[in-house]
Amino acid sequence: MKFSEYWLREWVDPQLSSEALVQQITMAGLEVDAAERVAKPFSGIVVGEVLSVEPHPDADKLRVCKVSDGQEQFQVVCGAPNVVAGMKVPFAKIGAVLSGDFKIKKAKLRGIESQGMLCSEEELTLAEKSDGLMPLAADAPVGADVRSYLKLDDNIIDVDLTPNRSDCLSILGMAREVAALNKIPFEAPEVKKMAAVTDDVFPVQIDAPDACPRYVGRVIKGVDLSAPTPQWMVEKLRRSGIRSIDAVVDVTNFVMIELGQPMHAFDLNELAGGIVVRMPAPGEKLVLLDGQEITINPDTLVIADKEKPLALAGIMGGEHSGVSEKTKDIFLESAFFAPLHLAGKARSYGLHTDSSHRFERGVDYAHQARAIERATELLLEIVGGQPGPVTEVCSKEHLPAKALVNLRHARVDELLGVHLDRTRVEEMLARLGLSVHKVAKDGWTFSAPTHRFDISIEVDLIEEVARLYGYNKLPVTEPMAPLGIKPLPESKVSLRRLKLHLVSRGYQEAITYSFVDQKVLNLLTPEEDTINLANPIASDMAAMRTTLWAGLLQTALYNQNRQQNRIRLFESGLRFLKKSGQIQQDPMLAGLIMGASMPEGWESKKRTVDFYDVKGDLESLLEIPGCNLSFRGARHPALHPGQTAEVLKDGQPIGVLGALHPRIAKTLNLNGPLYLFELCLNSIADGQVPSFKGVSRFPEIRRDLAIVIDEQTPYADVALAIAQSAGEWRVHHELFDVYHGESVGANKKSLAISIVWRHPERTLRDEEITEAFDNVVKELGNRFGASLRS
Repeated sequence: MKFSEYWLREWVDPQLSSEALVQQITMAGLEVDAAERVAKPFSGIVVGEVLSVEPHPDADKLRVCKVSDGQEQFQVVCGAPNVVAGMKVPFAKIGAVLSGDFKIKKAKLRGIESQGMLCSEEELTLAEKSDGLMPLAADAPVGADVRSYLKLDDNIIDVDLTPNRSDCLSILGMAREVAALNKIPFEAPEVKKMAAVTDDVFPVQIDAPDACPRYVGRVIKGVDLSAPTPQWMVEKLRRSGIRSIDAVVDVTNFVMIELGQPMHAFDLNELAGGIVVRMPAPGEKLVLLDGQEITINPDTLVIADKEKPLALAGIMGGEHSGVSEKTKDIFLESAFFAPLHLAGKARSYGLHTDSSHRFERGVDYAHQARAIERATELLLEIVGGQPGPVTEVCSKEHLPAKALVNLRHARVDELLGVHLDRTRVEEMLARLGLSVHKVAKDGWTFSAPTHRFDISIEVDLIEEVARLYGYNKLPVTEPMAPLGIKPLPESKVSLRRLKLHLVSRGYQEAITYSFVDQKVLNLLTPEEDTINLANPIASDMAAMRTTLWAGLLQTALYNQNRQQNRIRLFESGLRFLKKSGQIQQDPMLAGLIMGASMPEGWESKKRTVDFYDVKGDLESLLEIPGCNLSFRGARHPALHPGQTAEVLKDGQPIGVLGALHPRIAKTLNLNGPLYLFELCLNSIADGQVPSFKGVSRFPEIRRDLAIVIDEQTPYADVALAIAQSAGEWRVHHELFDVYHGESVGANKKSLAISIVWRHPERTLRDEEITEAFDNVVKELGNRFGASLRS
């Protein structure tokens, strides 16, 4: 929120410099983003009155003006299109110094002498660009110093408020804070109740009281919209980042900045029957004030009359019912909308307005009538008119309940580390408008004011005490608490250890967004039901990822486009699946390799990575938890049909690896073979605790086995059968040769396997080994139809 320091000091004026005030506000938890001067230094510019305007004899776009400073008359050549006789403007006399040390001197323009310069807002550094001279109010004192008249030694303070402090989105809220911090009163302008001059009312009906518990309105007839907005109001609005439009709109904006209550004014003659606050009818459309036509979403509250929608409640008004230069009668509205109901609604239309910013965070629900009276008072002063009585419709059961919060005195001392007596705690909170509802032996029950939506539990009150006491005054103490060491099972493998192992094998960690492109997910996991975001930050970040590959592939493409010829990436994070209507979040570990298998060097041969590189990395990684690991052929929509394997732990699937399908690689503009893996982290975090076994001093006995078997039979199944049938003294077995050829037959393959036996306490006999070997051959024959190769 931006506001004028002078405006704030009209309400509360602590004996602090501008720098000290900014520091104090920041240290109270209301961070000041910037504080800058309203205008850069200049001097010698006064209020001038244009007495006459004549065309330049030798230039069509120039005018020769007679200008008075109240004492003398000067001839000034001016090229501004809006210069007219009788207007008052900033006048830089000869000798004046503008920003940038530009000094005004006597000059001739096309042969006509010019004794000064008439200034625009741009020359006064009040705006980046101007279309003409800056007009001053008709009652501006001629000859007065412009810097003093416009109070340009002011500062614009920009406060970055957290969403819970919506009470400070106004001069009233900031003044309340500054007064509380400095223990001084603040003087808000007295809001008079404006007596009704006519009996004109416009009926109001609330059909959605849960979304709009209170609606206040008033008819004002006979307004004169040709009346200009006063200079002081235009300047205050400009310093708050709001441009002047017309007197009625300016007043509603002024009250919003002053009191924090957004308002809207309708052209009464464009309304039919009465105001209805309701949900929209299916397919209802509305042309907004910015000119765009929208179809109103079913969950958006609208302000309507008996025939049509007029405005998006709390967001923006409609074009046809807004105030224009033809308006003679207006209907002012001031409402309270439930923050939860309005949250996110403006963004769903691509909008963000000052009103929606405040309503989404919460406005004072007891403030609407006060805002109407304040706006009426200002409007009658500026545009005149005859006000009718105030109309208020309220559903008290739907208004927020006043929060009653218990506070223990001992808990204040405990959390802040400093002793504050009871009287001081009560006095601090009273300065913020919190009243004591009940006094107990160990503390109090406080009642929160209607403008503080953020106070609901005990620590909220303690935070308020800390803010007023001063965060920088709190003692620095080390926490004193028994800290038991949480036992960590030996079988658990930390994610950090797995990451370090991948780094040791040449991988680099990537961290990508959980929001990805729906088109990429359709390629990688077309069978999964994706979770789409209601309000994505970009069109290519509209869905929650169902696989970590979506982000890794985009990262690989980014690196490939920057001439990286060896890419090894991994990422850990959540994937998001929709199962039976519920969102399931699974921690995953995924990786990707492409390009050269080894860094370029004279000692290594150039080779592109293949399936067995990523399989070897995975086997190495899963040795850490000691998983009983196996692989079997599988199919995956994102992977090459012939180069895809399922990763099994104790026979249960825990992940997948393989080559990216060429069709997907082409779609994503990825060049060369690319291999991926993805594992469920929970499945590999549970490992095995190593146990000691003595080394046998007796010799090993090895037998080699060559079998002919169907080509489609996975070796993993063969290895499992050997382990189950070779007996308890089998130490290990290895595949050392695979052969395909005419000698073994079509659709067949020959596997050469070594099997090693050893007894821990004696030397094995030949007949024992022969029996175990025969069992293996028999089991392979029965299970797979395998035969010994002749």
